Amino acid sequence: MKKTNPASASTSRTSDAEVAILSSKPIHRTARSTPAATTADSEPPPAPRTAGAIDAGIRQAVKRLQENGIETFESCEGGPGHAYPEPTVAFHGTPEAGWRAIGICLAYGLPIQSLRRVWHVLDGDEPNGPYWEVTFRQRML
Repeated sequence: MKKTNPASASTSRTSDAEVAILSSKPIHRTARSTPAATTADSEPPPAPRTAGAIDAGIRQAVKRLQENGIETFESCEGGPGHAYPEPTVAFHGTPEAGWRAIGICLAYGLPIQSLRRVWHVLDGDEPNGPYWEVTFRQRML
């Protein structure tokens, strides 16, 4: 029986000249920097801002949340010229309220992207909050 020496076995290695090295900078993403919808091209442009009116692309979510006892105070369908980059509803409530809001959105089939507990810092040193934000992958028209 012939024994094979592993050191003498022929191995096929790729030379450095054949390897393409891709170099790029790291991509840092947060929920606010990631595009809200992958189908943004198929959606119509955002509605023009109208003071005191609920944007058409978020109206359904606001209605469902309010009907079920969630105390909303701010909403935006997102997009250029709007307060948020993606459709967002902000609301007050206890820690339980965020989970209840997610349950409501799931029950009505709304396209949830994220749930956030938010504190804003006012005048550089005064935390204000917390409150909740629920964001959506796309506008609901």
